[in-house]
Amino acid sequence: MQEIQVRSTNGIPVLALNIVLVAGAAWWFFDSINPTQMIGLIGAILLFIVATVLMFGYYMVEPNQAAVLTLFGKYVGTVREQGLRFSNPFYSNRKVSLRVRNFESGRLKVNELDGSPIEIAAVVVWKVVDSAEAVFNVDDYESFVQIQSEAALRSMATQYPYDQQEEGQISLRSHALEISDDLKSQLDDRLQTAGVHVIETRISHLAYAPEIAHAMLQRQQANAVVAARRRIVDGAVGMVDMALSDLKSQGIVELDEERQAQMVSNLLVVLCSDRATQPVVNTGSIHQ
Repeated sequence: MQEIQVRSTNGIPVLALNIVLVAGAAWWFFDSINPTQMIGLIGAILLFIVATVLMFGYYMVEPNQAAVLTLFGKYVGTVREQGLRFSNPFYSNRKVSLRVRNFESGRLKVNELDGSPIEIAAVVVWKVVDSAEAVFNVDDYESFVQIQSEAALRSMATQYPYDQQEEGQISLRSHALEISDDLKSQLDDRLQTAGVHVIETRISHLAYAPEIAHAMLQRQQANAVVAARRRIVDGAVGMVDMALSDLKSQGIVELDEERQAQMVSNLLVVLCSDRATQPVVNTGSIHQ
């Protein structure tokens, strides 16, 4: 079922004609109130009935709105022309909004890729692009959008870890743009049958579940400390290597392996310590 756009008649001229018909039928009726003019009375009544039936053919179409027309249950077409419109009086019409809409899902509790329970919610911006699919392919397209959005959010959240565990790994917390694009792609696939296009998705809430939030905070702090220490050690090793290379290349002093090891040990202690170190001045020779 796909949308078929049909043209409708401007309702204002038809409404003016309809008023003239009603006025003419009334004048003809009162002019024919006479037992000898039964034909005139019947004609006036028939004209009034026709004018009354035509009144059921009017409907309003607002900007960014569509009217889905059916005839005795059969889909006829969709009218997107704005204003007062007129079509077959026996047509039934159902209005469908084509405006951009958005909603925020509830906070869902799911298990991420590593199995930790998290709370997640998303904002979905969407619009109807095919009125026929929205009306006839699903029972209630608004409810369909909300339920499928939450189902897609649950499915997406289980495919990624909360925090990045490896270099280049996509996680829920560190790659918001990639996560939003993946969620939008999944929603487009799910909502295509309802004639709905997803414009944008954004994660609006992301947190560990309350029962493990404290433990996860401690783990994040530990990971941060380890990462900082690793960076400090890498920098210290580079500085020690540079110092030894400069001493050797400039011929300042020749150190044997034991003295080099002692120098490396002292430099690493100074550079990697989280507290201020106390220097010891050697007043003797290099070997005493």
